[in-house]
Amino acid sequence: MNKPIRSRALTGTALVLAVSAVLTACGGGDTSSSDAKAKDEQGAKAASLKDPLVATYDGGLYVLDGKSLKLAETIKLPGFNRVSPVGDDSHVMISADSGFRLMNAATQSLTDIEYKGAKPGHVVRHAGKTVLFTDGTGQVNVFDPDDLSSGKKPEGRTYDSAKPHHGVAVELRNGELLSTLGDEEKRTGVLVLDKDNKEIKRNEKCPDVHGEAAAQDEAIAVGCEDGVLIYKDGDFTKVKAPDDYGRIGNQAGSDESPIVLGDYKTDPEAELERPERVSLINTETGKLRLVDLGTSYSFRSLARGPHGEAFVLGTDGAIHVIDPEKGTVEKKIPAVGKWQEPLDWQQPRPTLFVRDHTAYVSDPSERKLVAIDIDSGKKLTSVTLPKGTNELSGVVEGH
Repeated sequence: MNKPIRSRALTGTALVLAVSAVLTACGGGDTSSSDAKAKDEQGAKAASLKDPLVATYDGGLYVLDGKSLKLAETIKLPGFNRVSPVGDDSHVMISADSGFRLMNAATQSLTDIEYKGAKPGHVVRHAGKTVLFTDGTGQVNVFDPDDLSSGKKPEGRTYDSAKPHHGVAVELRNGELLSTLGDEEKRTGVLVLDKDNKEIKRNEKCPDVHGEAAAQDEAIAVGCEDGVLIYKDGDFTKVKAPDDYGRIGNQAGSDESPIVLGDYKTDPEAELERPERVSLINTETGKLRLVDLGTSYSFRSLARGPHGEAFVLGTDGAIHVIDPEKGTVEKKIPAVGKWQEPLDWQQPRPTLFVRDHTAYVSDPSERKLVAIDIDSGKKLTSVTLPKGTNELSGVVEGH
């Protein structure tokens, strides 16, 4: 961010040094040391931003202090951008027009690290690894987020899907890689690769496969148009939906719970279905339960709490807190005003992001962002931004 240069009176030795510096600069001398010093000073100041949040708006990114919600920086970035945690205390991944771009949210700056490719899609954090899936190429990139501290692009694993598709992948603790199967016309299921990218298992009984979530004991659930497919301990289990068409395309998991929270849609012909039920999939018992919220929600409404709680931001403006074991709504926390999901999935709508014991909710129509203590339900602080935001995320350590 450019700042105005302050003029100061120079006398004596200071004047000589100043003239010398000007002559050196005019003669094409090396200014890298002074530039580096300025960058270091700016970086040191910016690094004081703890637990940053990043929100996208039409044409750029807002970086905010996670506690005060003070707007720390505005970064212009044309196009439709998405943002996801990487897994360390400093970085987030931006899905931009050119591919995945790494951002240092702590220093409020885009880095030179980029994974180029058309239609960058899902970013998954699990078992100490971060996995990127580029829809336009079908390429999977896996890296350790701790390696980002070097400032260089980390060495990692790559895998090229047989055909490009809107997919997702996750690497397990034992080095197995689970990745979706499909092409531009249809998606059918998942395959599992060993450490050398050799296929060891596959299951194609998951039509329109979409999204993933990791539950307790490393059970991986992927959504299907007729339920959920679970991969655990080297075996697949299909959990059928109670309806012939019962699509679960978005899920949220927690290491603290064997139960995965999912959306639930039953109308394959709808231009945009606004469901009022969510699904709870028990990865231990293989049972699926539906919970009626009495309000609709969107794909940006699902989140999990530090103890495995399930959260859904409804169009009634409240966060619905669900006990996943009981399958009941325990309480509702007022967050924003009433809203309706837009037809175009890229259009702004209120978004829920939960980190530790704080829920952050955006309200694009009011240009607001609010922080809420999820234990007490008390609003901690809020901010009004220059423009309404779209996606909302932030730095999250661990997986």
